[in-house]
Amino acid sequence: MQNVLFSHSYYYKMDPKQWDTGMPYPPLGTIYAASFLRENGCQVDLFDVGLRDSPNEIKPILESSKPKFLVLYDDGFNYLTKMCLTNMREAAFKMIKMGKESGCTIIVSSSDSTDHYKEYLNKGADIVLLGEGEISLLEAINNINEGNPLVDVKGIVFKEGEKVINNGRREVIKDLDFLPQPAWDLIDVDSYKKAWTSRFPFALNIATTRGCPYKCNWCAKPIYGNRYNSRSPQRVVEEIQFLSDKHGVTNFWMCDDIFGLKPNWVQKFDETLLENNLKISFKIQSRADLLLKENNIDSLVSSGLKEVWIGAESGSQGILDAMDKGTTIKQIEDSTKLLQQKDVRVAFFIQYGYSGETKEDIDKTITLIKRCKPDDIGISVSYPLPGTKFYEAVKNQLKEKKNWTDSNDLAMMFSGTFNQGFYKKLHSYTHKTFQKTRGLDALKGLLKNPLSINSSKLKTILKLPVYWILGWKEKLELSKMENVNKV
Repeated sequence: MQNVLFSHSYYYKMDPKQWDTGMPYPPLGTIYAASFLRENGCQVDLFDVGLRDSPNEIKPILESSKPKFLVLYDDGFNYLTKMCLTNMREAAFKMIKMGKESGCTIIVSSSDSTDHYKEYLNKGADIVLLGEGEISLLEAINNINEGNPLVDVKGIVFKEGEKVINNGRREVIKDLDFLPQPAWDLIDVDSYKKAWTSRFPFALNIATTRGCPYKCNWCAKPIYGNRYNSRSPQRVVEEIQFLSDKHGVTNFWMCDDIFGLKPNWVQKFDETLLENNLKISFKIQSRADLLLKENNIDSLVSSGLKEVWIGAESGSQGILDAMDKGTTIKQIEDSTKLLQQKDVRVAFFIQYGYSGETKEDIDKTITLIKRCKPDDIGISVSYPLPGTKFYEAVKNQLKEKKNWTDSNDLAMMFSGTFNQGFYKKLHSYTHKTFQKTRGLDALKGLLKNPLSINSSKLKTILKLPVYWILGWKEKLELSKMENVNKV
């Protein structure tokens, strides 16, 4: 069968915030699709752009290997690709152009192309995959190779002349063990190790599930949708064993939208790791309410959990309810306390600017951070993406700019309570408050037990006056900006 060159369009170096973080991950979704095609008789290769400088670097590869198919298959497990960043869109368009010049049939799969498939077709893509793409991709390639029409291939969009043909979505894969293990052999793992900074132990990304059944009304799910299917603990441990044996990796980012939702899954996972004598460390994303169910936290800690990112979003119950979040402030507080008591780091995702948010709501969020004392925070502003209830509510307010340029853009693209400048300043002030709270906590610990101090806590204490002064200045500036008109 003709060869298939896989690539994707997330360039870490085009997203300075993420590149500076120093924790790049390989394109997991891409190597899942490559593995599936290879298992079904395709000759596959990968041009991984994750650590590359420019889309132009694919040109000599296209000229030398002359693939029949160029498949730009983004990593749907990477939340950064769900943001539909315009830097990456433009990179994809350049790669499509070079692929067409090399005579390739171009197939694209991404959150952005699913949302904006007409733009990708107009730029030269022959086929856009809608949502979960492995089976649709294989069928499309088989039909092209056999000279059969594409009209019966579900899950794709293509053009016949100037007419756009949308074949509709394909049913999702329910048995994820049906898929082969990701094609890790296509990844230069050592290059990723070198790209990680010395601040963090090197980790690789693993997915144990697809989808999320919760209905937060701002959350876009263009690839895996509003469902939840799990791999078996045995298959996940099999992959961990391989990565441990082959690459010496024992630290993992479980990149599921929600980890361990299926009843008794985390308990079985813990048992399977123990049976295979595997000791690992991992971090996850989860929900405050889910963490409090059964004995989830105990089983997670037993299996190696070191860090949890919780979608706290807001310290205002009114805002959480408006988001259809389905969690309570008490659940956030209780789960954070339980995790930290077991020496698990807790980090909060915080979202400002949701429709109707008031200064009082903002104050409640800052108070929640002070009270819970998370170990890290990630701050964003509400971002309307197609396919969400939130987008439908504010789409008439959107102007020419509808997507962020990179993950640090954080532009308010609808009429929030306050203007863009206020939210930029609020982002900075919240981080100063967070650091000040950590500094005060470390100082109290030092005074209570001088022997408990370490270099990290000492640095936090020494920076306390700086954060105190800068935070005070920014609070005054925010007070002056409160009465500025809406965007």
